[in-house]
Amino acid sequence: MADKLTPERRSWNMSRIRGKNTKPEMLVRRLLHAKGYRYRLHGTASGGKLPGNPDLVFAGRRKVIFVNGCFWHFHDCRVGQHAPQANAEFWETKRTRTRNRDAAQRLQLELDGWEVLTVWECELKDRSALELRLDAFLQGPPRHGPFLHSPARPGTSPPEDLR
Repeated sequence: MADKLTPERRSWNMSRIRGKNTKPEMLVRRLLHAKGYRYRLHGTASGGKLPGNPDLVFAGRRKVIFVNGCFWHFHDCRVGQHAPQANAEFWETKRTRTRNRDAAQRLQLELDGWEVLTVWECELKDRSALELRLDAFLQGPPRHGPFLHSPARPGTSPPEDLR
């Protein structure tokens, strides 16, 4: 199916897609703020910017949260697996590059001693489950130092030269 929009209109539409202060991010921020959690925004920590510019940074806990759109970050859900038919090769390349970049940034954060949680846009539908998940992540004991076990990456160990 051909794109129904002109290239100029499609470009204009795409330019309006924000990377910060999105509706899903704002929902998570409001929920956490109402529960009394305080955080820094968009990858800012006392030492400067963090890899990937996490949406929420809890520096004292050494924890960060990314709020990702399912389509843009290639989530496993129905929306994330939808492959546009117009300009399919471009979208496949773009989304794969995003997925690989996300994985590299997550690994770097974990190697630097940060715990990482990714909240997917589709998870916002069930607010009570989301609240429980966020509380469990933030109330768990803070990690100290790099290379500690992370539930998102079981069996992870430091590279040979860093042991």
